[in-house]
Amino acid sequence: MKILHISGARSWGGNEQQLVDLIPELNKLQVESIVFGMEGSPLQDEIQKSGTLFLSSSEGKIHKKNNFSLLKKIVADHHPDIIHLHTSDAVTLFVISDILYRLKTPAVLSKKGMGSSMSILSRYKYNYGSIKKIICVSEAVKNELQKEVIKKRNHGRLQVIYDGVNLDRTKVVRSEDIRELFGLDKKYVLLGNIANHAKAKDLGTMVNMMDYLVNTMKVQDIHLIQIGSFSKLTEDLKQQIKDSGLESFITLAGFQHHALDFIPQFDLYVMSSVREGLPITIFESFYKNTPVVSTNAGGIPEAIEDGVNGFLVEVGDYKGLAEKVIKLSREQSLQEQFKERSEKVFHENFVAGKTAERTFEVYNQVLEI
Repeated sequence: MKILHISGARSWGGNEQQLVDLIPELNKLQVESIVFGMEGSPLQDEIQKSGTLFLSSSEGKIHKKNNFSLLKKIVADHHPDIIHLHTSDAVTLFVISDILYRLKTPAVLSKKGMGSSMSILSRYKYNYGSIKKIICVSEAVKNELQKEVIKKRNHGRLQVIYDGVNLDRTKVVRSEDIRELFGLDKKYVLLGNIANHAKAKDLGTMVNMMDYLVNTMKVQDIHLIQIGSFSKLTEDLKQQIKDSGLESFITLAGFQHHALDFIPQFDLYVMSSVREGLPITIFESFYKNTPVVSTNAGGIPEAIEDGVNGFLVEVGDYKGLAEKVIKLSREQSLQEQFKERSEKVFHENFVAGKTAERTFEVYNQVLEI
């Protein structure tokens, strides 16, 4: 079986890590993968390191006009059994190319999350006839698609498959002590967060949590290291930190290669997202035995049961996040309970080998249609 994966990603995030995690596990199932993506992207670097064929587009975006005929040529040259779409602009590319050139190759779409709005064009392309299956990263994403996007007659296309971590990449690459790296005292309770500076991550609520901890609850022995690529939102975030007098309590570390290695050095992993499919950093925290405090955005409650293997609060509830952080940081026995139960949940549901097996089943279903 041969699969052509298409991604329009130009930066690095959880979705790209998932594709890189998935391909080696598909290879074990005798699935040959080819990736069509953006020239010069981090995804290209990672895919080529693995020895998988990467076909690149030099256009600014994957769904630019010249790529319609290029996709036709790729399909003619490589004869994939299925085209697997990994980004919204990849869907646009596929739909227009198929309308123009009749590619005669079925598609599968992986849907990792929901945007804040959905256009008429989006509804059309997600219901397009040649997209035979839509793999949803969580029940929450599936439910949103059913309510807002996918026509009732097409609900059978929707299938939930949880993402998983490829254990082969969890070997330690970076051995630095993160406290020494950023000049932090050993006495601090160290909170960690890994998220690019995007609206969905609601990092302003994370700063509000720290403001409440430090300036209202008067907790001084605490520090947040926030790892993730900067964006146009970063300057406002820095100003919020400055206005709250939190420069010595929050480190914006930017993008960090192999940030996974830092997770076990965090005392707690904290998330403030307002929208999520089901973020991979939660699974990584489970695997690295770091307890999690998070908002209940999207599919997160499918991985964390509040008070059982982590703490959840309502979206935007910075006071709730602060209170749960203090409670968990002071109760070692509760930390151990969360670690033990989360590790069990991880191995049952969130390993890349299982993701690949379930994805392979979907591919076979598509070929039987």
